Amino acid sequence: MDKVKQITFFLLRVVSGLLFMQAGGLKILDWFGGIPAEFGGHPAFLTQTWIGGMLEVVGGFAVMIGLFTQPVAFILSGEMAVAYFQFHQPNGAWPVQNHGEPAVLLCFIFLFFAAHGAGPWSADRLIAQLRSRQPATA
Repeated sequence: MDKVKQITFFLLRVVSGLLFMQAGGLKILDWFGGIPAEFGGHPAFLTQTWIGGMLEVVGGFAVMIGLFTQPVAFILSGEMAVAYFQFHQPNGAWPVQNHGEPAVLLCFIFLFFAAHGAGPWSADRLIAQLRSRQPATA
């Protein structure tokens, strides 16, 4: 992979993870003012919104730094598929009609990382390099 591809791969992972982490932070940590009261306010512990927010904060951070990227991204892709079909699709046939474009896009971005991994500039790669340098124990 040449340098330009490495940079764009890295930027896609970092930016998508950061945006996802911010969405969860809004729900769970009340970042940016939190969820307004007219939309339910801070979610109750272990509700679907709370669980989704935790997945977004923790999973977004993991994707952003490239840690356990493939299994985490697979789970997050599923979360976005559920979000789309549960909350957006009932409001119109097409994402542009039901405002589900971000959910669809993040679903497929995370599916891409689930299939391809975190790339060369990631915690996953660093861990693999450190493991390969350790002597084998009998």
